[in-house]
Amino acid sequence: MPYGDLKDQIWQRYETYNDLKRYECTIEEMEEYEPHIDRGNLLYAGVDYGEILKRAEKEADIIVWDGGNNDLPFYKPDLHIVVTDPLRAGHEMTYYPGGANLRMADVVIINKIDTASPDKINLLRENIRQLAPDAQLIEAASPLTVDQPELIRGKKVLVVEDGPTLTHGGMKYGAGVVAAQKYGAKELVDPRPYAVGSIAETYVKYPGIGTLLPAMGYDEKQIKELETTINAIECDLVIIGTPIDLTRIIKINKKSIRVKYDLQEIGRPDLEEILNQKIK
Repeated sequence: MPYGDLKDQIWQRYETYNDLKRYECTIEEMEEYEPHIDRGNLLYAGVDYGEILKRAEKEADIIVWDGGNNDLPFYKPDLHIVVTDPLRAGHEMTYYPGGANLRMADVVIINKIDTASPDKINLLRENIRQLAPDAQLIEAASPLTVDQPELIRGKKVLVVEDGPTLTHGGMKYGAGVVAAQKYGAKELVDPRPYAVGSIAETYVKYPGIGTLLPAMGYDEKQIKELETTINAIECDLVIIGTPIDLTRIIKINKKSIRVKYDLQEIGRPDLEEILNQKIK
């Protein structure tokens, strides 16, 4: 999902963090790409997916289409895996193309069962049965990891969350808030009085964001405004709940910690078993 001058983004190949800088990635692009680089995966992106596929096939045994923003696959997959979110239960019945993806699914993962309510999980489970009755179902949690959770207790914290999650994603919180509550933060500091430039405009456009700071950064100017906003806020600690390490691209003038999360499958079959069977 590239942003910018698409004529220069016909195809892109990412292997290191230097490639993120070379292609002048926005924060939203980095949020899609950096987790793959962290895991040592080779990544292709761009707008010409015929050309991308031709190049990827030359150096990969298995190709994973990662459908950011609920994209339909541009290639016909041998195995179609769809991740669902019980915190958004009901969206799978009304949102496009999410509902179309679910109907085509071979495997459906219900994620976040550790943080969603039983009613929401049951509603999602029933909707999956209606839309994808033949799909294999996996249930999973998203456990958080924080390097130094003891730093949170009793502190006034600024929570920085994934931008699209809070804006057009329609969520009221993310991993940063969950960590703040779990580890006993004293207060979530309101960033709105300190917001400058386009960051302040984001709160006007999306007033429901509240006392969280969305990590907006679609160009260098906006990234700088995000940095200025963070550094002006009076708080004890910054909790970074974004999929990328913000400290790699901006200088934060106060103590910060990062929240990560992973997939913890519950019960059988798990995804590894399904993939091994398919590969064989």
